[in-house]
Amino acid sequence: MVALQTLHLRNTQRTQTNMPTSLEGLTQLADVDLSGNDLSRVPECLYTLGSLKRLNLSSNQITELSLCIDQWTQLETLNLSRNQLTSLPSAICKLSKLKKLYVNSNKLDFDGVPPGVGKLSSLTEFMAANNNLELIPEGLCRCGKLKKLVLNKNRLVTLPEAIHFLTDLEVLDVRENPNLVMPPKPVDRGAEWYNIDFSLQNQLRLAGASPATVAAAGGGASPRDPLDDQAKQVLKGMSDVAQERNNLESTESGELKYADLKVRRWDKSLEKPALDYSEFFMEDVGQVPGVSVWQIENFIPLQVDEAFHSKFYEADSYIILKTFLDENGQLNWQIFYWIGQDATLDKKAGAAIHSVFNNEISYIEGGTASGFYTVEDTSYPIRLYRVYGKKNIRLESVPVKAFSLDPRFVFLLDSGTDIFIWRGANATLSGTTKARLFAEKINKNERKGKAEITTLSQNQEPPGFWEVLGGQPEEIKKHVPDDFSPVRPKLYKVGLGLGYLELPQINYKLSVEHKDHKIKLDTQPELRLVQSLLDTKGVYILDCWSDVFIWIGRKSPRLVRAAALKLGQEICSMLHRPKHVSVTRNLEGTECQVYKSKFKNWDDVLKVDYTRAAETVQQKDNLQGKVKKDAEQKDKMKADLTALFLPRQPAMALTEAEGLMEEWNEDLDGMEGFVLEGKKFARLPEEEFGHFHTQDCYVFLCRYWVAVDAVAAEEEEKQPEEDFQCVVYFWQGRQASNMGWLTFTFSLQKKFESLFPGKLKVVRMTQQQENLKFLSHFKRKFIIHKGKRKQKLDAAQPSLYHIRTNGSALCTRTIQIGTDSSNLNSEFCFILKVPFESTDNQGIVYTWVGRAADPDEAKLSEDIMNSMFDDTYSKQVINEGEEPENFFWVGIGSQKEYDEDADYMKHARLFRCSNEKGYFSVSEKCSDFCQDDLADDDIMLLDNGKEVYMWVGTQTSQVEIKLSLKACQVYIQHMRSKEAEPPRKLRLVRKGNEPHCFSRCFHAWGAFKTQLA
Repeated sequence: MVALQTLHLRNTQRTQTNMPTSLEGLTQLADVDLSGNDLSRVPECLYTLGSLKRLNLSSNQITELSLCIDQWTQLETLNLSRNQLTSLPSAICKLSKLKKLYVNSNKLDFDGVPPGVGKLSSLTEFMAANNNLELIPEGLCRCGKLKKLVLNKNRLVTLPEAIHFLTDLEVLDVRENPNLVMPPKPVDRGAEWYNIDFSLQNQLRLAGASPATVAAAGGGASPRDPLDDQAKQVLKGMSDVAQERNNLESTESGELKYADLKVRRWDKSLEKPALDYSEFFMEDVGQVPGVSVWQIENFIPLQVDEAFHSKFYEADSYIILKTFLDENGQLNWQIFYWIGQDATLDKKAGAAIHSVFNNEISYIEGGTASGFYTVEDTSYPIRLYRVYGKKNIRLESVPVKAFSLDPRFVFLLDSGTDIFIWRGANATLSGTTKARLFAEKINKNERKGKAEITTLSQNQEPPGFWEVLGGQPEEIKKHVPDDFSPVRPKLYKVGLGLGYLELPQINYKLSVEHKDHKIKLDTQPELRLVQSLLDTKGVYILDCWSDVFIWIGRKSPRLVRAAALKLGQEICSMLHRPKHVSVTRNLEGTECQVYKSKFKNWDDVLKVDYTRAAETVQQKDNLQGKVKKDAEQKDKMKADLTALFLPRQPAMALTEAEGLMEEWNEDLDGMEGFVLEGKKFARLPEEEFGHFHTQDCYVFLCRYWVAVDAVAAEEEEKQPEEDFQCVVYFWQGRQASNMGWLTFTFSLQKKFESLFPGKLKVVRMTQQQENLKFLSHFKRKFIIHKGKRKQKLDAAQPSLYHIRTNGSALCTRTIQIGTDSSNLNSEFCFILKVPFESTDNQGIVYTWVGRAADPDEAKLSEDIMNSMFDDTYSKQVINEGEEPENFFWVGIGSQKEYDEDADYMKHARLFRCSNEKGYFSVSEKCSDFCQDDLADDDIMLLDNGKEVYMWVGTQTSQVEIKLSLKACQVYIQHMRSKEAEPPRKLRLVRKGNEPHCFSRCFHAWGAFKTQLA
């Protein structure tokens, strides 16, 4: 019987008297069926079954459930239908694995369903038909996996608005609820980000689309729903009642005048802090009989350990919760608050406390700091800090004496109401600015804005400054060593052992935001402190040598706090330290600025909506009607998403491209080429025209004939032989240094300017971002090799070239790629060179033609092969599927799977999302885009016809990421309305982690180039 898993006792006349007293031995029992019996309550023996997964108690006489049902931690299905239940216990919300809950034909009303039912995150079916429900708790609509909701035959009046957000809901049965009015769907404000409306209809309207197109994007006009009309009438009635009440209050308080738009008084602007009370009151609070005590410290309740329940400080305030069972066995609660002896309610509160505690109460002098502004003047210790660091400044405490100053540093003197920023004669301006910002934070967060901040330069100090430092010195000398390095802070956690205190040291985390386990630890940056090391339930000591900080978490035990204060003093006395060392106590949430500066990226940033003007924010609560709408419309952020709705640039016809090519070459009178060799530009042989290398820089001087006005020619009586224009094209490979451009600017360009004064134009280009006119001069034979021209790559290794046309025959390039068969594609042509060791025959060259390749490109590929290699190579054109095993597959490495289509070439579009114009805008790159168009500080959207990739650079701001995500969603909606099939999917790609489906859209994808000098 110990291995029993299923126990069915349906219709066996079971009652409380003939049920076994215990089932503890059945540790594997998972399915119990006791339906159709005469049970008045759940048998006690069932509560011991921790492995229970399915329980059927339907068709009984059960009137209530015990709180012990939370023992069924593995329960997935609970059937309580056809009983006499009037309520469900709150403990049912702890059944986190519950998937199906059936409570049909009971006596449940709105109060009978616990509001915490939303914690049942796994719930998929909830059936409560034939009850007395007027409403259902809104928490039920937070069960995101809910698929079936049956509420027929109740007394429903309406449902929560959140019912519309149950996206997985398949069945909603609300029949036979005659008074039910379905709530309208809440206005979707999810389309608004940073005060920008990203809805498809609005963006189409801004882009100038016709009203019919905008209406179609919104789904068109839908049939009028009578339930919606009823819901609107109910909401209108509620609005009218609220409006009448507001008008009545306005009449009683006086007429509303325009003066009400003035700045509100300070007491009207006070707001309660946005606290998450789940951090202070755990889920199990009030669920078990007993007493819980919280001490108020700086406005925040901190739970007191049970050992200190009867210890009260006379200057503190406390909250006491008493949980007990009433006569019916239901949980009940009493809440008391206790105020120290200086309060007027101490006797009343004391009497209430005595009724709760049986043991004697002890009163202790003292208390914690108050969160209110104190009436008496606060005394601040005078501290002097030396400021160091470049990106993030750090402060080191030094003696408050004039001899501590050093002309190479910035110092911060904090005397409480006066904060001085002293800049030495040799100190940096950036250090002074950052120290000033640091002082502003101290003034705002610790001095309530009442301190005066003064910036001083060396030899311009007022007498008050030297008075604080004990007198002006004769000379300020350099005394800080050049190899000065601050002492590395040590972080300790205070803990209680068995009769002794523990003080283990905490190891720092790595200063990297994206962890890469492949990188060796010795290549990582210096280890840093991070805020996440601090646990709210703990107490920590940070030893900075000249400063010792004690950090106290909100939920830390009081005994550990007291021990930490004592340990802080002991640490100071154990080691030889400077005389100015101090111990500072910091409570969680109210840390001093100097303490926070010891940690990486710990800085409080106020949540401010910078997209709205200050006047609008100030007056928005007082504006009404059309005035309010006009103000909001005027204050909206500008955004330009027009490029997303424009059609894709059509491919240029071959005849048109050849016509442009012929026209531009007719105007070309001559072209001279130069290549950078060392530090000088050498003339490029004519036979190498059209061959480029990724690590080289090239210069081409092109002379064009310019049409001359016949009248002007007759007046000047000159021949038009001087009517020309010179254009210098500077081409830089992806892996070439910027030194080539600098060399050209200061040498060759100046020479050309002296030869052709007033007729010279310079065009700078980078690899795969060439000018169309420049490309036309090479007549589609534009070849890019890897490496440098003079330093050829290993000639004994095979090489593979990919011929590809991007949007126009003018944009045809032959680029060397990785020699791997996985790079092949059935819609393109490739050239493979397989070298031999023989001197007579240098090797064999194949032109590989894919089965779906364009015939014109196949012919062009053969011509390119013949121009690239002389007669010392054997040349052969092969079609896909006819490759010789001995040379082709061996030369390319091995035969691997490769793409057999390039449909993405018909759909590929690249967009750039940026804030560089001062507002968010989207622009489209031309069809001839390349890998270098991926801007590291922006967001790029790539559409390949099936997926829309959102590419995120390493220097992209969070604002751009959020706005680009909304723009991407708008684009997908727009394309879905134009092209239903195939539906595009949204993909996120971070720089350096691009999948093959992304990278293949770019010709000759490779490693990202590094910025060279």
